[in-house]
Amino acid sequence: MAVQSWIDILKLSKKTALIHDGKRKIHYLFTDGKEMAEEYDLKTDELIVRKWRNKSTLGGQGQWQIEVGEPLADPVASLNSDVIKENCSNPVFMRKDTQTSFQWRIRNLPYPKDVYSVFAETSDRCIIIKTSNKKYYKKFSIPDIDRIQLPLDNSALSFTHANNTLIVSYKKPKEIITLEQELLKELKKLKGTGEGDVNCKTQ
Repeated sequence: MAVQSWIDILKLSKKTALIHDGKRKIHYLFTDGKEMAEEYDLKTDELIVRKWRNKSTLGGQGQWQIEVGEPLADPVASLNSDVIKENCSNPVFMRKDTQTSFQWRIRNLPYPKDVYSVFAETSDRCIIIKTSNKKYYKKFSIPDIDRIQLPLDNSALSFTHANNTLIVSYKKPKEIITLEQELLKELKKLKGTGEGDVNCKTQ
């Protein structure tokens, strides 16, 4: 039931498509004023970016929050070298999915694989990564699974470690794969405007 309600929310949203730079970019405007922007690779149909934006408390535009893709660089910090910013050797957490798995990469983690423990905390609906040397701890949810209210499954989790990067994978449930395929079919039907085309077609 929850799967259907999320599909309905997506179908009811106002969508704008743009084909640019080898990517299909989709902007969603939901009835509650929230916005979602996605970018798909035109060749592979893989999701590259998903980000969300809410209205601020005063009704203005809020900041984009990245759900999938590289974290945004802070423009203020990059312009002004005097600004205090994170050490570039700190762990960097980002999500980069494949067709069959949700996947997270945590860069700058030099410890060997046997130090890590990765498990789903089903009661809290989150995944926890921790190290036996107490150097790293991360707790995060999978919004896609929360949106359609599926339970977390420890057997879907796996992880590997290479080149100072921990890669955590969660096998997508069949309900998610079906939903993503259905959504992609809908998105491909949208009239995507090309580069320099100002008149964006909306549905």
